[in-house]
Amino acid sequence: MIALNLHNETNPLEAVVLGLPDSFGGTPKLEDCYDPKSREHVLKGTFPTQQNVINEMNAVKSVLLKYSVEVFRPRNIEGLNQIFSRDIGFVIDNKFIVPNIIDDRKEEVSAIDTLIENIRAEDIVPMPSDARVEGGDVMLCDDFIFVGYSEESDFHKYQVARTNKSAVDFLQHSFPHKKVKSFELKKSDVNPKDNALHLDCCFQPVGQHYAIMYKAGFKNQSDVDFLINHFGEDNIIFISRDEMYQMNSNIFSISPQVVISEKGFERLNKELRNKGITVEEVPYAEIAKMEGLLRCSTLPLRRK
Repeated sequence: MIALNLHNETNPLEAVVLGLPDSFGGTPKLEDCYDPKSREHVLKGTFPTQQNVINEMNAVKSVLLKYSVEVFRPRNIEGLNQIFSRDIGFVIDNKFIVPNIIDDRKEEVSAIDTLIENIRAEDIVPMPSDARVEGGDVMLCDDFIFVGYSEESDFHKYQVARTNKSAVDFLQHSFPHKKVKSFELKKSDVNPKDNALHLDCCFQPVGQHYAIMYKAGFKNQSDVDFLINHFGEDNIIFISRDEMYQMNSNIFSISPQVVISEKGFERLNKELRNKGITVEEVPYAEIAKMEGLLRCSTLPLRRK
């Protein structure tokens, strides 16, 4: 059986599900795009190719294996984009939560059936039908569970609103020993520079006590103030609108001392190194065109 253990975003990683690039379906039809950045690159004719996607994900796998991380993969479904494994399930403590995700992506969940079968039944937590969430909106920070969400007015208005208040309430009920702190995110179906698709598109803890943040991704100043007070302003790397668009906050921690980051994030990577963090650089700019990056592509199962 697969052991689960997850309490934060940075403890040393032992096991992870890495998305699968083998047959991601190529360039979708414009009407089949469900985020503005994918739509932008379909219109430009710059959507990533199959080979580029395979090369970038293989680079990530190599880094994970370098640090002796056990890597699981979904079962390949021909023609289905299975790159962003983060959203189709997530672990809190020793429980695996099976979320309710958008209809366009439900088939992805069936590709991890074998993995779920190897988790103890009592450790699998289904969500009620009215609760909607994707894993990119759920972030563990020891005593806290941070959740990016949309109130009902935005949730029903925007295609890119993926997590609702019912999911926040469900998580608080299911993990009463945790403090669930929710953050309303800014959404746009048409402009990727104004869209925080998930919480990890505008924020992420890193290292022992640092964080990366795009302040304008949050709807409420009070939430920005909360995070600044929680981490300390000097411990936060603030990123610009363009850096958010390039997905700078969506790197992935192997440990408090090591992160995987896109090689083009020059300023961010320098800042991280200045804080004593080893940065393993990989090419990931092509996958970023689908409005996801390294955290989106990884579903951690166990950290020390």
